[in-house]
Amino acid sequence: MGSKAEPLVRIFKGETLKLCEKGDKIMHLVKNFFSQLSPAQVYHILQARSDIFVMEQNCVYRDIDGLDFECIHIFFEDENSGKVLAYLRAFRKDSDTAQIGRVLSAEHGKGLGGKILSVGVETVKELFKPKSIIIEAQCYAIGYYAREGFKVCSEEFMEDDIPHVYMKLNIE
Repeated sequence: MGSKAEPLVRIFKGETLKLCEKGDKIMHLVKNFFSQLSPAQVYHILQARSDIFVMEQNCVYRDIDGLDFECIHIFFEDENSGKVLAYLRAFRKDSDTAQIGRVLSAEHGKGLGGKILSVGVETVKELFKPKSIIIEAQCYAIGYYAREGFKVCSEEFMEDDIPHVYMKLNIE
């Protein structure tokens, strides 16, 4: 489609969003609070979270936890299908701390997870202006979060039979 040197830009719900080209797919970067999401977007978010966290990781847990209403939802969505290709949600935990969670990439090995995490961290810094950002990281993903500057700040703990640690990114 367009030149890869300059990202395409489009206006969506009053926000400027970059479009990313990945092969033949064009993805919209969406950053919306729950009340701004369409019913189809909510469906695709919940479908992606279920596909990754329940089906792929074989972990039955309560995904619908009541926090989605206060979160900003940041994701790449396929322009044609509306499918969520990478996703995270973030919220203010307290006056100094924001939390990122439910980080996923529906298409592994394509760099989308790293991109959504980077966009998520920058969005959280701008929106919530926290002194730190925390994540409850699955232990196998420690290196993934460390590449964005997060550091382990807890002992390992089990959540839903999966080893986790808290990781923290201090904002300067």
